Amino acid sequence: MDHRTSHVPGSGTPLRALFYSHDSQGLGHFRRNRALAHTLSQRLPVLTGSPVTGLLLNGVAGAAARSLPAGFDVVTLPAIGKTAGRRGYGPRHLDLGMDAVLSVRGEIVRATGLAFRPDLVVVDRHALGVGGELLAGLQAMRRELPQTRFVLGLRDVLDAPEAVESEWRQTPADLVAQIYDEIWVYGDPAVHDLRRSGELPPELAPLVRYQGFLAHGRAEEPTDVEPDRPYLVTTAGGGSDGTRLCLAAARARVPAGHRHLLVTGPQMSDADHRSVEREAVRGTQVVRSVHDAAGLIRRAAASVSMAGYNTVAETLATDVPALLVPRERPRTEQLIRAAALARVGAADLLREGDLTETAISRWWADAVARRVDRGALDLGGLRTVATSAAELVRTSPALAPVPSFAPARVEGLPVAV
Repeated sequence: MDHRTSHVPGSGTPLRALFYSHDSQGLGHFRRNRALAHTLSQRLPVLTGSPVTGLLLNGVAGAAARSLPAGFDVVTLPAIGKTAGRRGYGPRHLDLGMDAVLSVRGEIVRATGLAFRPDLVVVDRHALGVGGELLAGLQAMRRELPQTRFVLGLRDVLDAPEAVESEWRQTPADLVAQIYDEIWVYGDPAVHDLRRSGELPPELAPLVRYQGFLAHGRAEEPTDVEPDRPYLVTTAGGGSDGTRLCLAAARARVPAGHRHLLVTGPQMSDADHRSVEREAVRGTQVVRSVHDAAGLIRRAAASVSMAGYNTVAETLATDVPALLVPRERPRTEQLIRAAALARVGAADLLREGDLTETAISRWWADAVARRVDRGALDLGGLRTVATSAAELVRTSPALAPVPSFAPARVEGLPVAV
């Protein structure tokens, strides 16, 4: 089949999906795309009559390819991490300048896209990648693959408007509108609306399609840790910035008749993980990671966590009481999310400045005796995403002109010609 033409539903030819996430800290972006891959693998064949195959491009070495759906694989980009420098990012491992690392990453994306010839491209969070690394590749795919549909996927909260203003100055809204067909927001506008908060340029609002939180329907993995019930669970996401929360939770008094499982995260340093183990009171078990975080939370009596998107989404899919202790620096994204959910009664909020083992102990004592009704929230984002994807790939691109691009540069990276 010539992939310069649109995909023919029901032809037996697999639909091809390409997901990108920059993944500088934690595993959240990769996990979000992995959840999307699972739902498209399961639901697109029903909606379109075609099987699905796909690639996830990400910057996390050793990302869990074993947990991908059948027909999907991983392409790993050279890793970057957050730094205190002007750009905010730097190479995590390579002894090269950031420009060189971004060039390598961008070329991998461009070459992969042109060779794989996807029907659907979903870019997580950063429309042009880090430092504009995606620009040349996206424009090349737009030019060479007219059947391809492009989606920018945004979590429910980006950051405080003043913090994202500089990002949008480097990511011109008119360029984003040229490249992307739709912007999917993985949240509920009744909780927090990017179109009203000042986090999104107003000229991009017409592209926005709210999908709902990616909560219900997440694929669960076989459990590798199953505490005796009833139990409490504390998680710190990737763990790179969760040491203070974990130490407080490790020292907290476990309610009578309960166990406490504390998951520090795979990116917490060995020294910090050992310090959490040393501080753990009787009844608390400390582990580095678990395979089935969603199932672990669903079966818990109460949950304490940071307020990263994926952990929150997994929690919202349950009736488990949740105490969110959001990271407040260098970004306030988690604080905005936690405060919005607290306002609608979906979770409780504990600010960093109030974080103590006493505060957690008191919250646990009350939380284990109640459940939380979150039925008013839009938690069906995975099902909606599958429907949105099916509608996009059914559209005949042959009827629409291929966009032409004015020359543009982002952070000194040249546009491919």
